Formats: sequence, structure tokens, C-alpha cells
Amino acid sequence: MPLLEPNPQSLRPGTDRRPAPDRVPDLQSRGTPRRMREELEALLGPEKVLSKISDLVRYASDASPYRFVPQVVVVAEDVDDISAILSYAHGKGREVVFRAAGTSLNGQAQGEDILVDVRRHWVGVEVLDDGARARIRPGTTVVRANAALTRHGRILGPDPASAIACTIGGVVANNASGMTAGTTRNSYRTVSSLTVVLPSGTVVDTGDPAADEELARAEPRLCAGLRELKAEIEADAELVARIRAKYAIKNTNGYRLDAFLDGATPVEILRGLMVGSEGTFGFISEVVFDTLPLDREVSTALLFFPSLTAAAAAVPRFNDAGAIAVELMDGNTLRASVSVAGVPADWAELPKETAALLVEFRAPDTAAQEAYERAAAEVLAELELVAPVASVENAFTRDPGRIAGYWKARKAFVTAVGGSRPSGTTLITEDFAVPPARLAEACGDLLDLQSRHGFDAAVAGHAAHGNLHFLLAFDAGDPGDVERYAAFMDEFCKLTVERFDGSLKAEHATGRNIAPFLELEWGPKATELMWRTKEVIDPAGVLAPRIVLDRDPQAHLRGLKTIPKVEAIADPCIECGFCEPTCPSHDLTTTPRQRIVLRREVMRQADGSAVEANLLAAYGYDAVDTCAGDSTCKLACPVGIDTGALMKEFRHQRHSTREERIAALAARNFRAVEASARLAVAAADRMGDRFLGTVTGLARKAVRPDLVPEWLPEIPGAAARRLPRTHRPAGVAVYYPACVNRIFGGPDGLRGPSLPEAVVALSGRAGRPVWIPDDVAGTCCATIWHSKGYERGNEVMANRIVEAAWGWTAGGKLPLVVDASSCTLGIAHEVVPYLSDDNRELHAELTVVDSVVWAAEELLPRLEVRRTVGSAVVHPTCSMRHLGDEEQLTALAGACADEVVVPADAGCCAFAGDRGMLHPELTASATAREAAEVTERHFDVHLSANRMCEIGMDRATGRSYQSALLALERATRP
Repeated sequence: MPLLEPNPQSLRPGTDRRPAPDRVPDLQSRGTPRRMREELEALLGPEKVLSKISDLVRYASDASPYRFVPQVVVVAEDVDDISAILSYAHGKGREVVFRAAGTSLNGQAQGEDILVDVRRHWVGVEVLDDGARARIRPGTTVVRANAALTRHGRILGPDPASAIACTIGGVVANNASGMTAGTTRNSYRTVSSLTVVLPSGTVVDTGDPAADEELARAEPRLCAGLRELKAEIEADAELVARIRAKYAIKNTNGYRLDAFLDGATPVEILRGLMVGSEGTFGFISEVVFDTLPLDREVSTALLFFPSLTAAAAAVPRFNDAGAIAVELMDGNTLRASVSVAGVPADWAELPKETAALLVEFRAPDTAAQEAYERAAAEVLAELELVAPVASVENAFTRDPGRIAGYWKARKAFVTAVGGSRPSGTTLITEDFAVPPARLAEACGDLLDLQSRHGFDAAVAGHAAHGNLHFLLAFDAGDPGDVERYAAFMDEFCKLTVERFDGSLKAEHATGRNIAPFLELEWGPKATELMWRTKEVIDPAGVLAPRIVLDRDPQAHLRGLKTIPKVEAIADPCIECGFCEPTCPSHDLTTTPRQRIVLRREVMRQADGSAVEANLLAAYGYDAVDTCAGDSTCKLACPVGIDTGALMKEFRHQRHSTREERIAALAARNFRAVEASARLAVAAADRMGDRFLGTVTGLARKAVRPDLVPEWLPEIPGAAARRLPRTHRPAGVAVYYPACVNRIFGGPDGLRGPSLPEAVVALSGRAGRPVWIPDDVAGTCCATIWHSKGYERGNEVMANRIVEAAWGWTAGGKLPLVVDASSCTLGIAHEVVPYLSDDNRELHAELTVVDSVVWAAEELLPRLEVRRTVGSAVVHPTCSMRHLGDEEQLTALAGACADEVVVPADAGCCAFAGDRGMLHPELTASATAREAAEVTERHFDVHLSANRMCEIGMDRATGRSYQSALLALERATRP
């Protein structure tokens, strides 16, 4: 063991805990049973089998109120793996559940036996027929698929609110629809073909002209069974009429019996049945979608009404006017949305009775847009709207920023309301549909029902389609609260079915919480046909038992998860998974959601339990060490949960007093540290990469990998000892070269000025000269200490840089231009919590500007571009995402190159200062997809805006990245 390895017990919570009833028992503390693990490792390879108790726990939760701990997690890489797993399950009498994004709201992504991860290796989009169709792999998010299609003016039909995180496999398997899909643009209507691995292991491509012939040869019993069911259904006119009526409104409860009416052959029937089958009929390995036109002319309004029923009553008018989306939000939803960045603060003062409609029209051209706007104006003239707070406008807008803000608030419904629930309560998300003409009536009845059962629920939904969602919070550890929820569900389901003939699941699919009520909605005849369909396709019952079909009337009360209180920064988390795609470590160790899930399980445990000990032992590397600390999870989370900040706090907790003292000493003596680092880098140039790699490798083993960086060949030589000379009186801004650019030089082999020389030259060339203070050495943005959780060192340097910047900028009169985006973020925002009261006042007067923004907004308009290159690929840094500077980076690239490409898979490189040297595997994993995109073609130049990120991308791609300001200096050089 390394000498300075931290004690896992340092992250152990206090002993004032009461074991939760749903805690993982100590019998499972060792994870997967040994024989099962060994068999699967022999079958698939050890790297594909996750068996530690921490692995099982982190996969046990999805976005639903349920939690089931699997026996093992298998990371399938290809169809052969899927077939092997299914064969193993048949032979051993085991059960299999597939999981991709885990954004399911009803427990579809959870299993109690073999859970198969089908996200990690299942990403990819192939655009066909100039965008008219798209072949998409199941682990691809909806946002990623649409990014490929929008270049062709096309888009997918399904548009769920979780598009940032949910994957195509789950969208199809649940027939998820969203804001605009309704009954005509959902997966059932827009999937052209799909490839499925049946429970037997047979692979069927429904788009293959020979598919029926091959299926008949491989699965004669299945084909005969499907034909028999089709004939039986078609012979029953009353049943046919019932099926057609059920799908006249949105409905995802049970299996798509209309597939037997719409499909002429077994393969066509199978294609329809797979949509909405929730992983119970097979694994969807590929989907071909028919895409839809992307109408780019958009007019949107957020309209406020005195009550929920008044808002619902207005919906048919906007439907008649041609609106593509009419979204309903009640007062609880609107008030909870103030936790979402950009939502007006005065929404918190809205009366509880207030409701709003988000109405949107989309058109292919301006003429059609104007026609829609005229129709909308006629509707508005007849409505009695209210404006309870100053920010309410009740008007249509074409402004993209304002429209995006409206949709951000709407899409945050589940997370924003869930984040504001009482601590320790479990969140239930219900989803139902009624005939749109009866929406107002249904809203009134729902409010009455909630009130009678003591729930103050939040309501929102796709009002245009009669589809409402509501959220309930209760304590799953309190039997009385569970009984209250059960009584509510019984009455709600009867109300929806018997009064409105509605759908108990409109778009979230049956899942675990509606399975017991399936027969209530469909009746015994249709329900029995669903059971028979399951038996025909999966006779052994291998796939996803109890998720769609369950004869236990209490099944929806089984497996409800408790939500123990954790650290305040993470406590609002509802485990939705929106944070996961953006997390740099999501393919290596854990995601932000999983870090919180694991922490909650520790809190469920009895103090000193075997499960607690094993979870803490794994948490150090899996959660704390391999967190890049970039906090992009905060940007993805609708309520801004910053799991990166929590991991930095945990790093602080693991530090010894001695380590904290040394870190503070380094901050106080940073001038000497900086000079020594520059000398070391210069000396390293002479020693050679191989020697240094060996030395640092030995040191990492002896001391601790998280303390000693690994030497990487991509590390550049030393920067010049002296910074460019500048003239203070002439300066219109203060230029602060970050310490990383005072220590490391530019890209090897790149001729021309250093970055500080380029910034000075560009500023002078544009008539906006900058001044570099003589005493910048020994100062830093404090990110070095902040990212590692060294609190005292962070305080020392944060206060030093603010005091220095105050003096340099003449008390804030001049802007401070910083040439590394992470350092700009550090000085502008991250230092604030660590400042003294006096220095916080000084900081408020500073204007901190990133050099990319300075160049794009102050210099570029005053410069003449004299030469360009053919193509540039850009890597926006995670700090730029926090700062909102990405457009300025692409603007600079656009001035230097005829073609600019921002990779669709661009994300945080996870180099994170020196974390990519402490854990090179983290950067390798985080950049894999972006690197593949970058290296598949030639680019003349590779641009970014942070030296350490550039080094990380150098290592990932084998290409040489440089600051966009160096490229701009060359492009404008006389």
C-alpha cells in the first residue's frame, strides 16, 4: 500500500444514523456470488463483469421511486455478448434486464438478477438519405441524435423532456413521446425498422426484405403464435374497436395490441410490438427512424391563467390554431422552477392557484409563421390572462434566448419540483391521459383527489394531447405514508379509467407502478392476450419479469426506495440521471448520480456494517479521485446540484492536518514554487520522457497516485522566464498571464510567439494595448488548491489574487484579462466563498474577462484577417461552458479558418489541471468519443483556450492543440 494512502474511514458519516428498512444486507457485502461471477467472467471476460457491492448499488437506482439491487452487472459490448448472456440466463434459469440511461420513471431499468449495461458501447448515428432517415444505436441520447440530424434540417419525432440524457433504446422500448410527439410523431409511428435480439438469441432485422423468411426458419413457434393471436384479435370486432379507441389518445400501458392490426406479417407485428415493450421481448440493438422536418421559424408564449382549470380550458383553442406544443404548468411547478437558472425570481411569489400554458408554433418559413401568429393573436384576444408578478409578459416572442428559457423551466418539471420536496421523501411521477376535450374536467378532479388524500402535488403536462404528469412526495420508510400513497393510487386509477376512459400511462410506459392496474384499464380479455404475447416471444420468462405484467395487486408497493438525507449540496437529487452524459468519468468509474446513490446507501447502513466498509473502500477511487471536478454536472442538472463541489469537499476531509499545512505553505511561497516548477520542466526536457516516466511511476507506487503526477510525453517545454514588456500608462486593460502559461511553453514545433507575446501583440495591433504587472509571479487563480480540496491554501491564494487584481486594475477601473479559461472562472467566481469580507467587496468591483472574449469582442472587430487555413476543429473547455464563452471561441476560429468544426461529442477532457497526470485513464476515457471524431479526418489546426486542456487533447488525439489566440495572431500578422 502506498505510504500516504488516505483512510477510507475519513469519509464515514457520523454514527447518529438509524438503519433503513431497505438497506443492502450484509449478506451481499461481497457483491456478486463467486460462482456466478466466475462463470460470467469466463464467458465474457473479466472487464465486462461488474461484481463489487459498490457496482451493484450504483446500478440499483434509476429515476424512479424503486430500487432493486442486481446480483451482477454486465457491460455488453456487442450483439454476441447479448446472445451469450441470454444463453447463459436460459441455461441457469436466470433473469435479464437491460439498462441504458436509467432515466426510467417507473423502474424499468432495474433488475434483481442480471442487469446488462447497454449504454457504454452502443453509441452511434448514421444519417441516411440526406437526413430523411437515421440509423441509431440504442445508447445514443436523443440530443446527440438530433445534433447529427439538424445539420440536414431534420429531427426525430419523439422529444422527451429528458432528451439530454435518455437514450434511443429506452425511448423506443417505452414509446416515449414528449412535448410535441402526441400520437402521430412517437416511436410507434416513426420507427421504420429495428434490429432486435430475441430472448432465444435470434437476431432479427425487420428492415431486411428476407426477414420473415429467416424468422420463420429460426423461430417457427413464434411466427405461428403471432399469426394465431392476430387472427383471434381480428375476428373480434368489439376488441378491434376497443384497441383502436385506446390508441386514439396517448397510451403506453401494456403491449401495443394494435401491432397485430397494423402488421401483416410476423416481422411487421414484431416491429410494432417491440415499441413500448420495455425490454420484455428482446434487446433493440439498432433503430432506423423516419425523421421529420425541422421547422426553424418559432413563435412561443408563456401565458398565465388564474387557475389550472382555466388554463386547461384554453388548450383546445390553441390546438385549433395549429400550435405544435401546448404545455401546462400549475402554481406549484412554476414556483419550484425558481431553482432553475434563468427563471425569474418573482415566480416564487405567484399565487398557488396560478397556472400557465407554454404555447409554441413552428413554421417552415416566415409567411407561415406570420399566419400562425395572427391565429394566436385571435385566441389571445378572447382569453382572460393574469399578470400576478412583474416578470409576466403574456405575449408571443421569436427571441431564441427567451424561448429557450421557457422550455428550460418546463423541462425541469420533475427535477425542480423533486428538488424542492421535503428532505428524506421519495418522489413518485405519475403520467396519464384523457381525451383532450375533457382535460379541464380531469384537472379539477385530480386537484380534488390530491386534496382528499393529503397530497399537495405539482401538475404539468402535454396539454395539447390530454396528457398530464403530477408528482407526489411521501416517506417510503413510513408504513402509514405508504398506505396513504396506495389508497391514492387505487382511487386515481379508478377515476382515470372509469370516469374518463383514459390511459394510466400516456408516455412513461407501464413499469412497476402501473403493472397491477393493467387489467383495470384494458379488461381481462385484452390483458390475457398480452400475457399470451409475452409467452409466445419469451416462453421462459427470461426478460424483465414484473415490469409490464404482474398479477400481484400490491406490486407497485414493492421495492420503494427510502431517500436518506445526505450532504446539503446533494440532498435535493432525485436521481434523474440528467448529469450522467456530461460527466467525464461516466465510462470509467461513477457518474454524479451514482456518487450520490452510493452515499445514500452508506447513510442507510448501520454504523460499521460490512456493506458500509466495502462501499467506503471503493468510494475513494471510484467517486472522489476520478471526479474531474469540472462541475459540468451542475450545468446539466436542472436544479444545479454540483457533485464536483461535493467531491472536492470529500478530498478535503481525507487530507491530514500535515497535508493541509504543506498546501498552505506552498500557497504562501508560490513564487518559489512557480520558479521551481518552471526549472523542473526545463530540466525534464533534457532528461527524456522514458526516464521521467519511470521515476514518476515508481514515486506514484511508493507515495500515492493521487499525489504524484505521471510524466506524460505530451507535456511541453518550459515557458520563457520573462514575460513581454508592456507600458502601464498605455494599457486599456490589465493582462494576467495564468501561472500555467508562465510555467509551460507553447506546443512543441510551433514557430512564432508565445501566448503572452501573442496576446500583447494582438492587443497592440488592434489599438487596445494591455499591461502586464511586474509582480504577477507568485500569484494564481487558486484553482490548484480549490480542485484538490486544500481549504487553507485556497483561502491564502484566493485573497492574494483578489488583493493584487484590485491594485493592478486601479480599484476595478480596468478589466482584468486572463489567458486560461479555468483561471478566468476561478478568479471570476470560484474564489468568492473563500474571501474575507473586505476582499469580497473588492472582488465585486472587478471585471474579469477571458482572453477569448477579449479577443472576439474587443480585438477582432479592429483587426484585418490577412490569411486563413482551410479547416479548424475546436475544443470548448468545460470552464468556457460555465462562463458562456463558447460562441466567442468559435468566432475566433471562424476568423482563422474557412471551415470550423465543433465535434458533436465535445466534452470535458478531464485533464483538470494535473488530474489527467494523476489519473491518465480518466482523460483517456473522457475524450474517447471526441478523439474518434477529431481523428477521422484531417484538420489544418486544432484550437482551444486552456494550456492544460490542450495537453490533454494532444494526448487523446495525437494532434497538436493550441490557443485560438495564437491562430488569430498568425491570421492577422502584417
